[in-house]
Amino acid sequence: MTAAETQKRSPSPLLRRDFALIWTAGLVSDTGDWLLMIALPLFALSATGSALGASTVFLVELVPMLLVGSFLGVLVDRWDHRRTIVIVAILQGLLLLPLLAASADRMGIVYAVAAVEAVLGAIINPARQAMIPQLVGADQLARGNALIAVSDSLARLIGSPLGGLSFALWGLPGVVIADAASYVITAVLVAISRPHPVAAPPGEEPASTAERRILHEWVEGLALIARSATLRTLALIAALGGVAQGLFLVLFLVYVTQNLGAGDTGAGIIRGVQAIGGVLGGLVTGVLARRLGPRSMIGGGYIVFGLLSLLTWNLAPFTTALWVYCGLFIAMGLPGVTTATGEITLVQTTVPPRALGRVIAAMTTLDGAAQAVGLLLGGLLAASGDIVRILDVQASLYLLCGIIGIVALRGTKRLP
Repeated sequence: MTAAETQKRSPSPLLRRDFALIWTAGLVSDTGDWLLMIALPLFALSATGSALGASTVFLVELVPMLLVGSFLGVLVDRWDHRRTIVIVAILQGLLLLPLLAASADRMGIVYAVAAVEAVLGAIINPARQAMIPQLVGADQLARGNALIAVSDSLARLIGSPLGGLSFALWGLPGVVIADAASYVITAVLVAISRPHPVAAPPGEEPASTAERRILHEWVEGLALIARSATLRTLALIAALGGVAQGLFLVLFLVYVTQNLGAGDTGAGIIRGVQAIGGVLGGLVTGVLARRLGPRSMIGGGYIVFGLLSLLTWNLAPFTTALWVYCGLFIAMGLPGVTTATGEITLVQTTVPPRALGRVIAAMTTLDGAAQAVGLLLGGLLAASGDIVRILDVQASLYLLCGIIGIVALRGTKRLP
């Protein structure tokens, strides 16, 4: 029986008790995160009366992750993943509580909590991703990752409007209490799952008890990326894709308001329907994963994403109907989730379990840094006035990622 036939006959990963618990915990936790991600900038905007106050929230969430994110991956590899998620989730809930005392003259509390929550999130996300290979069989890994992508999109779809509604009805305290409760539920769900410890290679002391410096282990994680052609290629794709995403975040708003004349409401609607595409994309990707390998998912996904992007940015002379662009952004959900699923699956099958946390954290940090570069470039280039040409370059970066994926991701081999 071929691997594809085995995968077709295997039950859904959601029928596995521990995977279902971790999946549900992620959905609850991420929904709470979206509540806060929407409410905190709104609170900062109303409290300071300035867009700078709101943008500062995003900045203090980004900078700590870029500075320490890859180092935190070392801790993820040293600690038991299940216990790490439980403890960090409890800490996230407790450390939200100072926001109950936040006010216009106490904005320092808002910025400090945003920074701390971002750092804790940089621990819990690699830990969850590193757990997945232990929760599902090798034949179900891609399907499991696709279901995690469905969870992420559902959380955004539910949490974003609830964040705005909760803030309007109950203010920041109501959002804080709801988000803290989500972390408690997350900790309970993960705690009742069964332990799945990662076995250390023969002759090697477990990372949690080894007397090695964190810096040495961090460098070791970077060395794993450097000596693997597969990981080097994924790092290049992450860098190019991150720059493209950063350009998008800035120029999308300009395009919708200026070229489509849709205004802020239209921009919000179009961005919101992306979550619908993410949910549908995750479900379809679960089916595609039975037939396609990670290389095809990455290469083909980026090419489709780039072509849809080029179509979107050059369609305004023919139509500015909002429903058309909503449809295109929903359609982008499929290749967007497919590429992300292929990438994390390839990392999980290439990197030994003992080093997954630091490699995932390093890749995430690289992507975040590349997005920051794209944001800066987008802000500088937006003044040029020729938004479509710049967005065509942005879409071409996705096409380049696809070509690199198809050409360079060959002969994947697991690192020792």
